Amino acid sequence: MKSSFIFSIIALVAVIVAASFGIQMFPQNPIVVPESVAGSELYVCHAASQTWDSISMSMRPFNRYIIISFFFVIMILLFNWGWAMYQNLLNDKFKRESFTNIWKFTKFTFWVGIIVLMLSLTPNHFRTVHIRGVGGDWVLCENNTPGAAAVRADAVTM
Repeated sequence: MKSSFIFSIIALVAVIVAASFGIQMFPQNPIVVPESVAGSELYVCHAASQTWDSISMSMRPFNRYIIISFFFVIMILLFNWGWAMYQNLLNDKFKRESFTNIWKFTKFTFWVGIIVLMLSLTPNHFRTVHIRGVGGDWVLCENNTPGAAAVRADAVTM
């Protein structure tokens, strides 16, 4: 295996282990809430990624066209894979070189799809909440995140 591929696997495993066990590089002291409201609070922070949000908002009008283009490329890709397999069946011999360009196109399409998905859905997209009676952009966070605030759970809407 290539060393970059091994490094990617190790990095992915490290992120999964850190997220699973709540490991943080710079832990903060958690917010202390009174016992009377314990269990009925949520912790929110200001949405910090204004750059990502602006990129995502600028891509919104084009999302439909991006999805149509992506599925068009996927259909072309499937046709190319099928054609290469059909040609190998006709020759009754496996020719590895007939799949090299298709495999490169597949990898390119996969990574372009991942990048476009990351740009169109910001890191805060699935964590965004609205607090009744309070303006601004808020996201759910942990009680030990810097800048976190405790809010009554019934005041938070998704």
